[in-house]
Amino acid sequence: MALSFPKPFLKSTETEFSGLMETQIGTQGLKKQILKRGTSWKTPCVGDEVQVHYSVCVQDGAYFDSTRDRGTSFGFKLGQCEVIKGLDEAIATMKKGERAIFTVPPSLAYGEFGSPPLIPPNSTLVFDVEMLSWNTIRDLTGDGGILKKIVREGEGWATPNNDADEVLIKYNVRLENGTVFSESDKGVTFCLNDGHLCPALSTAVKTMRKGEKAELLVKSSYGRQIGNGDTRIDDDIPSNSKLMIHVELVSWRSVIDVTRDKKVLKKILKVGEGFDRPNEGSLAKVTYIGKLQDGSVFERKGSNEEPFEYICFEEQINEGLDRAIMTMRKGEKATVIISSDYEAAGMVSADSVLLYEVELIDFTKEKPFWKMDTQEKIEACERKKHEGNALFKAGKVCRASKKYEKEFYLL
Repeated sequence: MALSFPKPFLKSTETEFSGLMETQIGTQGLKKQILKRGTSWKTPCVGDEVQVHYSVCVQDGAYFDSTRDRGTSFGFKLGQCEVIKGLDEAIATMKKGERAIFTVPPSLAYGEFGSPPLIPPNSTLVFDVEMLSWNTIRDLTGDGGILKKIVREGEGWATPNNDADEVLIKYNVRLENGTVFSESDKGVTFCLNDGHLCPALSTAVKTMRKGEKAELLVKSSYGRQIGNGDTRIDDDIPSNSKLMIHVELVSWRSVIDVTRDKKVLKKILKVGEGFDRPNEGSLAKVTYIGKLQDGSVFERKGSNEEPFEYICFEEQINEGLDRAIMTMRKGEKATVIISSDYEAAGMVSADSVLLYEVELIDFTKEKPFWKMDTQEKIEACERKKHEGNALFKAGKVCRASKKYEKEFYLL
């Protein structure tokens, strides 16, 4: 911390701030008095780059340094021993816009030796600090391989945390000498599990919110792509060098692995309402369009005015689509990608897929048996028995067994 020439201190800190409520930080005598409260609930973390204004004096002594007099703020990395321990601990408690007085004991300042000629041995220091701002820096790999600094906060709280999620980003990659290695101002879309350019991008994007901008400092070992093609970063990077990556998460779409084997994937286009979803036996009202990979339409059902109605898991539609719809909320729109395992026989080749654009307009669940009266239970039992018999005759023993089980629980 730079020190300026000594100047007379206007008032003793004891007199000027005696009316303020004082709190203690930790167990080593560090004390805090708030002059102005901050504008948020957030406080900086270890490693963050903070910007502050400060004035400092020896307790009951002369005011000897001030960033306000110099007309420039002071920046440092929190918790990295770039300032005295007491100031590190003090500023870690501050919110943006907060101004406070900190009384720092010798054990958390310059100790028994002091810092002559301005700070005598065993001096208690008094800091008047204003928190201006900070940039959050995170070690995403725990070994310094990918350091992330948030340049602009994103929206909301959600982040792409599913490997199948599809993200749209803009980025700029530079070598240590400033040479632009790769960039995409128009944006590029990719799935996190497929990766793009280098592993560091996927790792960082999983920690970002929509609209967030960040700077990444990446070691070469995390900057080499395991992929291929013209997005590859390979031996063109000098050994032991680092990359500077500026990245913006423009948007993303959540992708759900419906069957947990990547054979039915649901890409959410519009989030639905509430938390409830259809289950087996629900009456679902939907609209959907089925397409082949070349874009040709092979099936179209329902409209917003007259939705297509069907009973979930009654083999009335493609099984993969049926399973996907049972993960949707009312009003949700999605693209469902279905592998050949769930396709109609002979519709497409074995290595192809079907694409469905589907919207769940509404749904009605079956009435729970504990809400039924006696007559309703009898009617439901008869219905389940007939449905089970029909499935058994069709050779669908497992599905028939489930119907009989439901009939049993209704008795």
